[in-house]
Amino acid sequence: MGKTDTVFLEKLMQSKPALFQHILANRDSLNVQIVYTQINRDAKNKPSFKEFHFNLGKQYFYPASTVKMPIAFLALEKLQTLGIKGLDKQTTMVTDSAYPGQTMVYNQPNSIDGRATIENYVKQIFLVSDNDAFNRLYEFLGQAYIQQQLTQKGYPEMAIRHRLDVSMTADQNRATNPILFYDSSSKLIYQQAAQFSKAIFPKKTIQMGKGFYKNGQLINSPFDFSEKNNVLLIDQHHILQSVLFPESVNKKQRFQWQPSVDSLVLRWMSSFPRESSFPNYDTAHYWDTYCKFLLYGSEKLPVPSSIRVFNKVGDAYGFLTDIAYVVDFENHVEFLVSATISCNSDGIYNDDKYDYQSIGYPFLKNLGQLLLDYEKTRVRKFQPDLSKFQIIR
Repeated sequence: MGKTDTVFLEKLMQSKPALFQHILANRDSLNVQIVYTQINRDAKNKPSFKEFHFNLGKQYFYPASTVKMPIAFLALEKLQTLGIKGLDKQTTMVTDSAYPGQTMVYNQPNSIDGRATIENYVKQIFLVSDNDAFNRLYEFLGQAYIQQQLTQKGYPEMAIRHRLDVSMTADQNRATNPILFYDSSSKLIYQQAAQFSKAIFPKKTIQMGKGFYKNGQLINSPFDFSEKNNVLLIDQHHILQSVLFPESVNKKQRFQWQPSVDSLVLRWMSSFPRESSFPNYDTAHYWDTYCKFLLYGSEKLPVPSSIRVFNKVGDAYGFLTDIAYVVDFENHVEFLVSATISCNSDGIYNDDKYDYQSIGYPFLKNLGQLLLDYEKTRVRKFQPDLSKFQIIR
């Protein structure tokens, strides 16, 4: 990918001190990290990439829902790898239980025909960041398989080791449910037994802040993230790039699936909740920018039809993260940007007092807009053909 620039983003933010002075002055305490990739096309529309970093390192941030992105990709790839006739993204999927704390899923109210499928879970993950959809795909993959596949693709430091939005022990998260797939005539075509992962994760001690609430009581000691999901921002950035531009990475880093899966992924990564015909989402609760932090922050605005953001966001424990590819069809602009920030000035976790509105959302909105404005002025030798990303909806 060539030499990485670590100066440009800082200078660009310095050009807007009213928006970024606080961020620049407190980059470490706010745990700000940014990866930005410029994309240039040649005469045949082949892209080349140049990366820019700001304060990027291996410092921990809680990835929250951003882990749903690689899990969705791995689930779609696993279907291809299994190679079983009749087993695909639209096959009926039933999740059983075999271990304490596990839940069963026999139908899916969010699907048009009531069936749970890999495709519908992927749709829910990208459209509204559904936690249950992630958990079902986590169980389909299994903890050890996830670790093995991510390591093989070149991301050995990624540790996706627990479900989301449910309280489970480490052993309960190692245990994954029996899963069955049925064809349209209710014939069983594939059965995956219950599993118990023997994955060995890198031992890390990650303690942050000065206190946290547990069962309504304030504990005056750092909060332990040592056994929480753990990813590097650069890895998430490269995973997104590998899916949107598979030819730009080594073959081992690519996700293997049929071309029809590409259209599914591109569609739901960039769609707005209102573009779902079933279920119909109430725009009062699921607005256009519901999961589009970069460029829009927390604003509840309609997005211009000329702009599409292919992304996955995450917010929890005061951390805000967005992994995104931004396309402006009107101005013939495209770029990748991933950013994370910690919004927990009091150092207390689980108190629901995070600085999302005052610091986090404005930062991501301003950063996205700053880069979009810059990209509109950036001289390109060849205008990109972005038709691949103009999804028919």
